[in-house]
Amino acid sequence: MAAINTNRGPTLAGNREVGDRPSGASQSRSWSKPLTGVAGVLASILLAAISLAFWDPDGIGRRGMEFPAEVGEPIANTVKDGTRWLIREWGGMFDGVDYAITITAVWLEDTLLWIPWPSLVLLVGLVSWLVAGWKISLFSVSSLLLIGFLGRWESSIETLALIVLAVSLSIAIALPLGVLGARNNRVDAVMRPILDGMQTMPSYVYLVPGILFFGLGHTPAVIATVVYAVPPAIRLTNLGIRQVSPETVEAARSFGATSAQLLFKVQVPMALPTIMAGINQTTMLALSMVVIASLVGASGLGEDVFRALQRQDPGNSAIAGFSIVLIAIIIDRITQSAAGRRQNSVGGA
Repeated sequence: MAAINTNRGPTLAGNREVGDRPSGASQSRSWSKPLTGVAGVLASILLAAISLAFWDPDGIGRRGMEFPAEVGEPIANTVKDGTRWLIREWGGMFDGVDYAITITAVWLEDTLLWIPWPSLVLLVGLVSWLVAGWKISLFSVSSLLLIGFLGRWESSIETLALIVLAVSLSIAIALPLGVLGARNNRVDAVMRPILDGMQTMPSYVYLVPGILFFGLGHTPAVIATVVYAVPPAIRLTNLGIRQVSPETVEAARSFGATSAQLLFKVQVPMALPTIMAGINQTTMLALSMVVIASLVGASGLGEDVFRALQRQDPGNSAIAGFSIVLIAIIIDRITQSAAGRRQNSVGGA
């Protein structure tokens, strides 16, 4: 039988011997549970005391419901006075923005309506075939023909012009801000809560400043659509550039690439699939604002839906809504396929 070794050798954990006392971290963990329990009891007692202090003996339940001060009305009055000052002092600037957006929107509508519908249908079919394949091309052509036979061709063109203008402005805003946020953590920290607020704010709220500054028409509809739809493009541009591998960036710098060359020849091309996904989401959000934008005078399918609802006409409302869905699917499939093709090309490279 082998002899039992009674010598206690050093262990791996800090040369502690068997039977040593627990470390300070273990002792602190052993005290954490009782302290948590005591804190919970004290918090319950404090909550009960506050509830008794505001208890209404008559049972009406109104005592304690009012705050000691109300600052909502003064803030609202301050915002109202500031809005009036902006309109009075900077009215010319707002008129210039209104004129530029209105002229551009009307020009887009007139240009698209000037193109014969067979040519436009074939053009969309060709683009979708080259980007997404023959199945999506067949679906796009069939959907556009169906929209035309349903009597919603002109309204669809007006909606398309509004979407093209809003998405173009969104991209022009999103790309620089996304790049700036990706390269500067402080700017990203400032933009993040602003983008959170823009995405969570009810879409109807965006119509209020548009009406105050620009009145009714294309301009408030376009601006409200841009504000509502631009956050995904900014976020995904930021994310795509940040996801470019540090090894690739270091390799480009080691070859003497300048900051501009690194951005435009390395980071943006490799982040383009993610950027395209952001543009896709922005386009879908812009389409979701079509009906709401009709409340401020935007023409198109949204106006058809709104008028049908006012007349309690579910048939025409369903036709206009179905046309919006078809346009959304066409744009979604084409932009997704474009992002997928770019992803494959980057992966193959």
